Amino acid sequence: VLHSMTKFINGHADIVAGMVVAKDEKHYKLMRPVMVNMGFNMDPHQAWLTRRGLKTLGIRIDRAQQSAQKVAEFLENHPKVAWVLYPGLASHPQFELAKKQMNGPGAMISFGLKGGYEAGKKMMDHVKMALLAVSLGGIETLIQHPASMTHSKLSKEAKEEAGITEGLVRLSVGIEDVEDIITDLEQALKQV
Repeated sequence: VLHSMTKFINGHADIVAGMVVAKDEKHYKLMRPVMVNMGFNMDPHQAWLTRRGLKTLGIRIDRAQQSAQKVAEFLENHPKVAWVLYPGLASHPQFELAKKQMNGPGAMISFGLKGGYEAGKKMMDHVKMALLAVSLGGIETLIQHPASMTHSKLSKEAKEEAGITEGLVRLSVGIEDVEDIITDLEQALKQV
């Protein structure tokens, strides 16, 4: 099992680390020489920061999920938003499955703006509290417009193949006050 400890586990966006969990002794023995020879062990300070993050993991996840639910509901009812993809919404194609399998719907929301590429760019230009960043799982709300940021160098065809529409916005909801998050998104959407 592989985990990115940089994301939710640490939760403060102040380390770069991953974790490999071995299924059994046999797999551990296969990995150990690589770990020893390549220096895969994190330094003590990063280990301490990760441990600090683990202490608040449950509280952070609960808060982010509660906020993400409210943000998703706000976005679903906004006239400039074409669609919202969030497993906590009844409109999600796998809503019932998510309720059965998950303890909560998570903190990631994808949504599409009716104005396409230009609407996405304008929204990014006008968010004030949400940080423009391509990560997830931290205490801050992060937002990105893949068509003009992470996937900007791809051809139109490659974007379509990857499911990257021109108006797609990706939002990782943090633990700030949910009303502040919604207010920020609302004021940015007014500029779209």
